Amino acid sequence: MLVARSAGAQGGSCAIVSRETEQQLASVSGDMGLTRSRRRLVAIDLFAGVGGLSLGFEQAGFDVLAAVEYDPVHAAAHQFNFPLTEVLCRDVRNIGRAEILGAARHGWRLHHKSGPAWDGVVDVIVGGPSCQGFSTMGRRDQHDERNDLLLEFVRIVVEVRPRSFCLENVPGLLQDKYSDLREAAFARLRAAGYRISGFDRTVNAAHFGVPQNRKRVVIMGALEGEISPLASSTRLVSVAESFSLLPDASESDILTREDSVPCANLAHGQWSQEDSPYARYMAGIEKDPEDLSRPRIWDPSLLTNSRLSTHAPNSIKRFSLTPQGSIEPVSRFFRLSLEGQARTLRAGTGRERGAFTSPRPLHPVRDRVITVREAARLHSFPDWFRFHVTSWHGHRQIGNSVPPLLARAAAQSIARSLESTPSRGKSSVHLGDEKLLHLSMAEAALLFGARSEEIPAQRTRKAAA
Repeated sequence: MLVARSAGAQGGSCAIVSRETEQQLASVSGDMGLTRSRRRLVAIDLFAGVGGLSLGFEQAGFDVLAAVEYDPVHAAAHQFNFPLTEVLCRDVRNIGRAEILGAARHGWRLHHKSGPAWDGVVDVIVGGPSCQGFSTMGRRDQHDERNDLLLEFVRIVVEVRPRSFCLENVPGLLQDKYSDLREAAFARLRAAGYRISGFDRTVNAAHFGVPQNRKRVVIMGALEGEISPLASSTRLVSVAESFSLLPDASESDILTREDSVPCANLAHGQWSQEDSPYARYMAGIEKDPEDLSRPRIWDPSLLTNSRLSTHAPNSIKRFSLTPQGSIEPVSRFFRLSLEGQARTLRAGTGRERGAFTSPRPLHPVRDRVITVREAARLHSFPDWFRFHVTSWHGHRQIGNSVPPLLARAAAQSIARSLESTPSRGKSSVHLGDEKLLHLSMAEAALLFGARSEEIPAQRTRKAAA
């Protein structure tokens, strides 16, 4: 029977476990024997979605004890990828300090099966409140009720009083029309003793190793000391590098019907670059030296989240005539260039906003839109990370998430400000029950016991006149 808490459930009977992983499984975490400056830090993720911030902070040496996400489908995917995190499928506006800390305490016990009880110290609260009201894509609305979620993030930070916080959002947040809302939020944080940084600049995820141009605002604060700016990379990663070592989904007829397929007989495309460190890290062939996350046990013999979209013959013909780096004039789909970076991957809208699908990029050499797995590579999610099996949910989960490598850079800055050099996670983690990735909204809501008034409500589109 599928249960909302699936820690310890294996991700499949054919999981491949290396000799190194077996040794890690046999080892004891040992985190609790370290001094505070060396032990893994503690994080709580609000507006968690599928877990881009969670993954980036885990890679920087934080244990994400609790995550809050009101969409049950996203909450289920988060739990699959982070089985040791206690997921609250709740609306942030309706919860407070006691519930959040109670979830974190349970998450601590999941991370530390033995050892002393949690001391209650939260090192960081992270979150990316819904940004559609601020977004420069689509219609901006300074009266959008979702803008108030920024103040909800601030409320919880002030109530819980973590040592630091990290807030991610779109550049539109810095526009003059939102100055009153922005200053009200910052004033509350400053009054609570936080020194704030990052509110006067934007960053591009491409400058942090993400093969995608995605401008964002990363606002951070700490009770003690000041957090230094994010350390950017001097080298850009191309689309060709990001797709390297990824089996070509176009070669499998099975993927017109299914989400995954054994990849042993699938070739790599002409974009493959065997010497791409980025691709080797994403594929799990090599360990990223900066990745301090707990190793996941997964099956690399499967190509997952790769169901192919079906296109009409006339659409395929138009796609074939569209050069790399240009827009197909009818669909307005942008064709990726192998040598450059992707444009910002967009999420579209949830069911509460009409369930509109955003345009998806065209593959650079195949006459189709990219798969969810290809989008994940462009977003810096490793191949072990899974999304909902439907393309609509999967692309939306990626488009709404913070690229993990950008989140990792923010987490590393915060760890330095806290004068901590966290240890690498030693004990390996089984991914959750795969059924979590197949649930409908109603099924996921039932699983989590979500309150009907808090989950996204279906909005019916108006019929065309």
